[in-house]
Amino acid sequence: MDTTNDAVTNGLAIVSIPVKDQEGSKRFYNEVLGFPIAREADFRPDAKWIELNVPGTKTNIALVTWFANMPPGGVSGIVLVTANIDAAFQTLQARGLDTSAVQSAPWGKYLTFSDPDGNGWVMNEAR
Repeated sequence: MDTTNDAVTNGLAIVSIPVKDQEGSKRFYNEVLGFPIAREADFRPDAKWIELNVPGTKTNIALVTWFANMPPGGVSGIVLVTANIDAAFQTLQARGLDTSAVQSAPWGKYLTFSDPDGNGWVMNEAR
């Protein structure tokens, strides 16, 4: 049975990243990782809607504080892709981000890092 046209979605729009300090996290994702700010607006009395573009994708991230089951630092394993992991490593280090060393695996070269809240990210080189 061919199910290629049975998809009920057209993609992944937003990934919620749980944070403590939205403003500090916005600076990290914008200034260190280079994610442009897509939207920012009042959302609740104690929170803003802060959404950033993930360059090269149609997927954005939202910096959230309001999900009780998503404590700050509770996300791990989101994978970013880069054309040149060694250059990305140098850039991230120059911007003050403490990353792992560039490592090799059967799928290619990668590094890992955490945001200020401890959310874990992986960056690997596109093949």
